[in-house]
Amino acid sequence: MADRMRRPTSLRRRLVLWLLAFAALVSLLVFAAGTHVHEHAEHAAWRSLLNSELAALEEHTAQNPDYRWQDSDTLRLYHLDAGDAVPEALRGLHNGLHDDLRIDGRLSVAMVRRSERLGPLAPVFDIEDFHELEAFAERSALLGGLVLIVVTILAAWLGVGRLVRPLATLADDIVGLRPGAQAQRVEVARGGSSELYVIADAVNDYLERNAQFVERERVFITTASHELRTPMAVIGGATELALEHPDLPQRARQQMQRVLRTVQGVEQLLQLLLVLAREPARLAAMSEKIELDGVIGEIVDDHAHLLGDKQLAIEYGEVSPCTILAPPGVAQAAIGNLLRNAIENSDSGVVRVSLSADAVATIDDPGHGMPPEEISAIHARLARRSGEGQADGIGLN
Repeated sequence: MADRMRRPTSLRRRLVLWLLAFAALVSLLVFAAGTHVHEHAEHAAWRSLLNSELAALEEHTAQNPDYRWQDSDTLRLYHLDAGDAVPEALRGLHNGLHDDLRIDGRLSVAMVRRSERLGPLAPVFDIEDFHELEAFAERSALLGGLVLIVVTILAAWLGVGRLVRPLATLADDIVGLRPGAQAQRVEVARGGSSELYVIADAVNDYLERNAQFVERERVFITTASHELRTPMAVIGGATELALEHPDLPQRARQQMQRVLRTVQGVEQLLQLLLVLAREPARLAAMSEKIELDGVIGEIVDDHAHLLGDKQLAIEYGEVSPCTILAPPGVAQAAIGNLLRNAIENSDSGVVRVSLSADAVATIDDPGHGMPPEEISAIHARLARRSGEGQADGIGLN
């Protein structure tokens, strides 16, 4: 649950991280390629240098048999058949170039080759100073790569920030939209891309069409309120006048009283429906204290005629005194729907109505049951209607 509630990473951060990864990868590839090329170039240079020295030695020896090689500070010549005079690092080496040798404590590179005149030879070149320069160059390259990454981060953070700022502004405008507010629009900030204008136009078109729909609904509700309240007022007034007639038979008086209660309930329900359609937040202002145990008695009396000729009776269980704060229409509609469903779906037996002290109304009915296939079909139908935005009333669907 916590993972689903966590906010996703912002587009700006994602772009910066992507550019950082890209810069790091490019730096690594450049460093690796540079190191590889440097190693090959270095080996080629050492091989060319030492082969040139050997070729010059053979040429001088051929011209002057008494010619003797003179070692320098960085270049020395070893005869590999000289026995103990040969350093341990040079013994057993095959013909070819050998680098990273330690001779007399110095890093050296040697070229082992057999000469027809002089036997096996190994010119050794001291590369300790070159190695230190190479290490300095590698450290400089690494430092340059780090500087490149840091500069990339700063440039990306600032540049991407400017790039995504219009999108972030548009997102904030969309988040700031409020249901019911009039003349709402979203605007694209300066510097926004063409895609943002497409999104803004689509959102504004939706807001305009939604505002038109709300206005049509408001007009419909106002008209329906007048058209429905008028006939209910006429029925209620006629019923009250009939009840004032002294010669009204008792049975007819009971029916007229039930009609009057029904009219009052319909008026309350109509008021509830209108408020729900206009602004659900106004429900709180309609709440009032209700003696729920008394309301349940009225609801049972109003629904007793539904029993008809069924072998069915309504009995009270434990009905505790209970006072709640709620819109009367909501309480009457909820409990009335439960009781009506219980009567309509029962053929015989007892429908038991109970009320606990914590305002929990319970209606137990014998029912006639449904096979599992029918229950599954009903659940599937209700699921489809919920997805389509349809409803069957103020029941417990």
